[in-house]
Amino acid sequence: MRDKPLRIGFVLDDSLDTTDGVQQYVLGLGKWLERNGHEVHYLVGKTLRQDISNIHSLGRNITVRFNRNRLSIPLPVSRRRIAAVLKREKFDVLHVQMPYSPWFAAKVIGAADPQTAVLGTFHIVPYGWIERLGSRVLSFWLRRSLRRFDQVFCVSAAAQQFANNVFKTQAAILPNVVDSKLFHRVQSRVQGDASCTIVFLGRLVPRKGCRELLEALAILRHNKFTEDRWRVLIVGGGPLEKSLKQYAQRSGLKDVTQFMGFIDEADKPDTLRAADIAVFPSLGGESFGIVLIEAMAAGAGTVIGGDNLGYRSVLGDWPECLFDPTNTKEFADTLARFIVDVSLRKRIGKAQSRAVKQYDINRVGSQLLRNYQTVVAKRRRT
Repeated sequence: MRDKPLRIGFVLDDSLDTTDGVQQYVLGLGKWLERNGHEVHYLVGKTLRQDISNIHSLGRNITVRFNRNRLSIPLPVSRRRIAAVLKREKFDVLHVQMPYSPWFAAKVIGAADPQTAVLGTFHIVPYGWIERLGSRVLSFWLRRSLRRFDQVFCVSAAAQQFANNVFKTQAAILPNVVDSKLFHRVQSRVQGDASCTIVFLGRLVPRKGCRELLEALAILRHNKFTEDRWRVLIVGGGPLEKSLKQYAQRSGLKDVTQFMGFIDEADKPDTLRAADIAVFPSLGGESFGIVLIEAMAAGAGTVIGGDNLGYRSVLGDWPECLFDPTNTKEFADTLARFIVDVSLRKRIGKAQSRAVKQYDINRVGSQLLRNYQTVVAKRRRT
């Protein structure tokens, strides 16, 4: 006998108008749950997009900088509006993205029916001491609502350690997801091109390390290191775009570097597949790194990244793929090694293609659904 379909509400203080990691997590799992017969709603901050069903845009947001990133946080949301949605929809599960705001998600948790199961997924690792201090203050503020959770997950061991130490959760690890079928729908890499294609995909903000990438490449160009054998695609946009283009021109990289700007999500698999080396030199503040597993699933030759806690949770089996982005010589040496050593790229690329299966949405989604059903049954018994 099939389990009864669930009514699930994903709770996110932020907007769904952006394509950051948490939004990808929520929407990816939401679509998977819908395909498997469940009803999914999104209780979110101000969201304008019209291509998603069952969005409850419950408040206004303001943009702030936190953890070396820009995000939006909600202004105080009406308890009456929240209560009306919860009363009308009668959710079996509320799945809250953590950490969360006392002005929105905490109010949703407080208004939840006693028979509604509340689960959370913790997504962040702090960049520095200011973020750690702010998180400790927030954990004290949220201490009452934190007791209402039936289950908490973290996307990586680094996020788990932080959540358990600071927010006093007893969290299990359930990683981020990638839709492998979607990312395999790509054309084969063009054969016969002797050059090595290096792809950076991400926001052009200081934390993501694109400037450090260009500095490392400038060393290779200055030393005339196999300059006829590599080219660079910079995919993404942001406040640093103009200055990065100027740096590329000053450093003699203009003829080997192409700035592609933002691309449509549908074009991401083909772009990542084109990479012989997909490089993500984030300086820190990463809890996981969805783009790493997307590149692996798409079939990038090799995926390498900055040695931070989140990226290490994905790339830790291949220490040669991790580097300190702020150490320009080390970064340049890592790039040089992978440009020259084709056999190394192939060996690690094959291993990464096998390893990425553990993040497939069918596997992780099934685990999550079993937890939903377990905590819902427990709530109803008690």
